[in-house]
Amino acid sequence: MSARARLRAALSAGRAVRGTFVKLAGEETVDVARAAGVDFVVVDLEHSQLSEEQARRAVSRAAAIGLPALVRIPTVDSGLINRLLEAGAVGLQLSTLRSAAETRALIGATRYAPAGTRSISLAHPGANYSGVPLADYLATEHETPPLLVGQIETATTDDPLPDVVEGLDVAFLGVTDLAVSVGLDDEDAIAARVAEIRATAAAAGVIAGSWAVSPDAAGDAAAAGDRYLVVGSDLQFLAASMRKHFAKGAE
Repeated sequence: MSARARLRAALSAGRAVRGTFVKLAGEETVDVARAAGVDFVVVDLEHSQLSEEQARRAVSRAAAIGLPALVRIPTVDSGLINRLLEAGAVGLQLSTLRSAAETRALIGATRYAPAGTRSISLAHPGANYSGVPLADYLATEHETPPLLVGQIETATTDDPLPDVVEGLDVAFLGVTDLAVSVGLDDEDAIAARVAEIRATAAAAGVIAGSWAVSPDAAGDAAAAGDRYLVVGSDLQFLAASMRKHFAKGAE
């Protein structure tokens, strides 16, 4: 079973899966994440200094060791999306999703015809470098398409929320941006918006997901019904560990 199929199967079975953002360059980060026991990683092309080449290398390494890797992207760029998928990404996580048109564009960029407009090639690892017949490759792609995650992280959306999440696999709570958008001091309004997003996702048959600052916070989110959990980031954990150990040495 492919990494993409395994992640989809875990989510379909009702499991809560935990991953982390990858913001640092270097294949070792992906190896460490797998050794730590994460279910997936999200290579971050929004809030990091990673280049596209570095992101593709991280994705390729993850694919080589069987670790599902998604990529967070700030906008729908069909060329970039195709290159990331051909490098081995199991899905895309789109930041600041506000409209149904953006969702449709994401779907179109990640699906082959007739479901979408993605350009096809077999000269990549997912097709065993042209070692898989075209019909077989297309059948697999249609049966197990890339995972689509949309970040809902604003107080309002341009279209009704049910239309925005339609077609997604995961409606992801971008809790930090959401809190800033709603108002940091308005805890009741933040909680209401979070509840609205979760309820809308559930009604649409879409999995709810969220970012959590720590494993404990991820546990709280899972208890609230979120099943796609991104916990911290490699950079966050490195910084926290360095502060902890250097603070001890300064005492």
